[in-house]
Amino acid sequence: MVGHADDSWVGLWHQYRAFIVIACAAVVLGGQLYVRLSEDPGYPSTKTTTGSSNGSTTRLSSSTSNDKPKANGPKRIKGKLAKQTSEQEIVDTSAPVKVLVFFSSITTKTETIAREYLLKLSTAQSILAKETGCQFLEPELCDLTEVEFEDYFVSTPKADQPLRHFYLFLLPSYNIDSINDTFLQHLQETHYDFRIDTSSLSGLLGYSVFGFGDTEGWPTEAEGFCFQAKELDKWMAKLTGRKRAYPVGMGDMKGDFAARFDEWATGVHEVLGHAARTGSLGEGAPGSGAPVESDDEDVEEDDGEVLFEDEDGQGLVTSKKSQILGDVEDLGKLIRSGGDEVRTMEGKAPLAVDFTNYGSKTKQPKRKQLPAAPKEMVAKDSPTYAALTKQGYAIVGSHSGVKICRWTKSALRGRGSCYKYSLYGINSHRCMEATPSLSCSNKCVFCWRHGTNPVGTTWRWQVDPPGMIFEGIKANHYQKIKMLRGMPGVRAERYSEAMQIRHCALSLVGEPIFYPHINELLAMLHKERISSFLVCNAQHPDQLEALKAVTQLYVSIDASNRDSLKKIDRPLHRDFWERFQRCLDILREKRFRHRTVYRLTLVKGFNVEDEAEGYAQLVERGLPCFIEVKGVTFCGTATSSNAGLRMTNVPWYWEVCDFVRALEKRLKAKGLKYGIAAEHAHSCCILLGSERFLVDGKWHTHIDYQKFFELLEERGPDGDWTPEDYMGPPTPEWALWGNGGFDPRDDRVDRKGRKIEVEVIRERPADWDDSQTAMCSTE
Repeated sequence: MVGHADDSWVGLWHQYRAFIVIACAAVVLGGQLYVRLSEDPGYPSTKTTTGSSNGSTTRLSSSTSNDKPKANGPKRIKGKLAKQTSEQEIVDTSAPVKVLVFFSSITTKTETIAREYLLKLSTAQSILAKETGCQFLEPELCDLTEVEFEDYFVSTPKADQPLRHFYLFLLPSYNIDSINDTFLQHLQETHYDFRIDTSSLSGLLGYSVFGFGDTEGWPTEAEGFCFQAKELDKWMAKLTGRKRAYPVGMGDMKGDFAARFDEWATGVHEVLGHAARTGSLGEGAPGSGAPVESDDEDVEEDDGEVLFEDEDGQGLVTSKKSQILGDVEDLGKLIRSGGDEVRTMEGKAPLAVDFTNYGSKTKQPKRKQLPAAPKEMVAKDSPTYAALTKQGYAIVGSHSGVKICRWTKSALRGRGSCYKYSLYGINSHRCMEATPSLSCSNKCVFCWRHGTNPVGTTWRWQVDPPGMIFEGIKANHYQKIKMLRGMPGVRAERYSEAMQIRHCALSLVGEPIFYPHINELLAMLHKERISSFLVCNAQHPDQLEALKAVTQLYVSIDASNRDSLKKIDRPLHRDFWERFQRCLDILREKRFRHRTVYRLTLVKGFNVEDEAEGYAQLVERGLPCFIEVKGVTFCGTATSSNAGLRMTNVPWYWEVCDFVRALEKRLKAKGLKYGIAAEHAHSCCILLGSERFLVDGKWHTHIDYQKFFELLEERGPDGDWTPEDYMGPPTPEWALWGNGGFDPRDDRVDRKGRKIEVEVIRERPADWDDSQTAMCSTE
């Protein structure tokens, strides 16, 4: 009986299954349609919400006559918060500009300063109005204890006419309860209020903050100096969508606040005029040359972590070792340039290409041909131009370039300068990296610009005048510095200093001494009291011999013998070794006219093992004033892989230290008076100095730049003086060998901006595993 009943049910199912399936589908579709109609915009239930940090009010409008009744049950909420678009985000450059100056003051000192500044601001606005043709309304002073925060800091102020508002803040920091705490809490709550756009003040033209502090109570920023001003800057950056017009200024009320405040005000007025005229603060890419701001307010820029490509070239790998300290003169953010075109290349290092024809007899054509006009080295429509500009270079003319180094950004934020500051006293934020020749006569295995700069043994391109190059590199450098004023953490006083170049490193890319008018370019730098470091590759002895005054002259010494030099530098000249040796002889002759430096770039597996004796012989030949030893930087590009370079070729810092100690030992065995003078561990850089610069037991590796220019002006570029004549004061204790070389006034931070301490390891760890991936590191 049971089986018969089952058969009947199965039969019914087979007979009516089509109708059952259709009916179920109709029910499901009908239910979905009902839900859709319930949410249709044609039947709104209007909800208006106004909110503040202190409370909120909700008002529901009555339903229209054709509203559907509300469905029972919870309301469905879709979890995507659309960014509200402020009407004031549409820039109207004809609208008047209104500057609001907010301040807080318990002792009335800040109020007095604010009222005095308001008069100066009014005068400055009158000048800006004449220069820009823009209309400025009379600036207004606002006491934070008296204003309603909702009127100014939830959205931009309401006005009877279209206005462009610009906010300035003068804020002392207090360690007691004050209006500052309430104000900062309001900004934080406004940013996180789900009812309000996270960038509700994006309609502002811009903002800037100046903080007043007391170094007696809080000596450093890490200990609280101007901490509330920095906190205000952070929240305003979030609420305005990063419309920081000028870096945070900070001054000591018992010290330098007047000078610091004047610097800040001057900078703010300049930006205010630009913003009023153009309707924007300008590009904000920190040194990359791109029009997009790259720094996040919460996740700070990479500082110390090395990115490298895996052996198969499949992607970037982030090293998980503790704080990695690499050679970062121009490391920046590592970019994969070349894309798939480069990745198609396979194999090991290509052989050096010889473009020379020494002694060859070329058969002359029967008919004379007019020589072709020289071409541009880097034409604007060329792939080379596109590749270099993508990497952040500004191309000047047809063969010169300038670029912002990542150490410039680091120094602007108080996170340390490069090795040139530790060893020679050069502030990174006042240094310009440039080159008058993007072309080079080597194809070094450790160069990360393969395929992006031209090569050649002779100058065969058109020549730009030195005046055009000088003005061009300065203008482009300053333009890139201006891009950094909105970057989180930039210090106003250092930004102001950065707008006055005091040093030029002619070592960016290519071979600067290759430029036919290099002496004229150096003279222009020196005339404006800009010191010069020139780095050459020891392949152009004639140009090196003709070189006149330079503050410090470098020659790259990348190998100790002919075979290693050919393997590492991959020179294009057939007689590269003879050229190399002649350059060392010229350097020996110049050692009492120039500060001469050997730069040794250590590449593990190429020029480190058992080569201390060979390098000592080269030092004996040239007798340089200083010897810089640096661990190589692996850039992580496919072209480096094809050149035979891997992460295993990058030495650890203790390996660099071992090499330097071995080299010092070999020099002393030869009777040469050299010693280990200073270091910058974070750059994997150690300096050996001639005892000419060891005075009364103290190293003097720094330079007296003022004295250098005085000698140059008094005696001319061919005058008679020695490097000792412009030797600077004793090298600071923190920069000497054994102390790390990091300026204690700055802070080392991790990627989140948190202060860190780094232990420098100069000896091989007892538990070292040789199978570990080598990396230039101090940990």
